[in-house]
Amino acid sequence: MNQIPETLHLIVAFSVGMGLGAFFSLHLWRSVQRLTGPSGFTLSSAGGFIVRMAVVVAGFSLVMDGRWERLLAALLGFVVIREVMVRRLGRKPKTT
Repeated sequence: MNQIPETLHLIVAFSVGMGLGAFFSLHLWRSVQRLTGPSGFTLSSAGGFIVRMAVVVAGFSLVMDGRWERLLAALLGFVVIREVMVRRLGRKPKTT
């Protein structure tokens, strides 16, 4: 039988984690941008949080497939892309 090596599963899990991290970070960034607008906190802000969490939890659950190593690889990809997004989008400097 032709089985996919576990290393390939880990690479795929890492990639999926990066995709989930990008989705989460960009969606959060857009939600925060909307919060600073005139309408402030709305029902869509709470709905956006629920959508973000549901997609990420479902994605981790699917990629994990009962193996903690895959979950760890996906989490690592999630954190890596989060750091990249923070550095790329940057933090606003404090004004005095």
